[in-house]
Amino acid sequence: MSISRDEIKHIAKLARIELSDTELGKFQADLNKVLGYVEILKTVDTTGVAPLATVTGLENVFREDVAADSGLQKAIIDNAPVKSGRFIKVKKIL
Repeated sequence: MSISRDEIKHIAKLARIELSDTELGKFQADLNKVLGYVEILKTVDTTGVAPLATVTGLENVFREDVAADSGLQKAIIDNAPVKSGRFIKVKKIL
């Protein structure tokens, strides 16, 4: 399978990339090499090979999402330049 110059122009337009004629030729050659390599990979016999999501075998370790008081609220409010009760006052942004 090879990719045509018009297809490269179309891809560039979709990506909103302006390419010169020289760049079109370069990308056409590069993408054709990639597609050629994909064709080679398609010939590999993968029967009996289980699909993988990761090759390391590691799994994510999740913890329970529990809200906790950090004890920093008073210190943060005390360091604010302008405050109103337990809130930090800021200028309006419109």
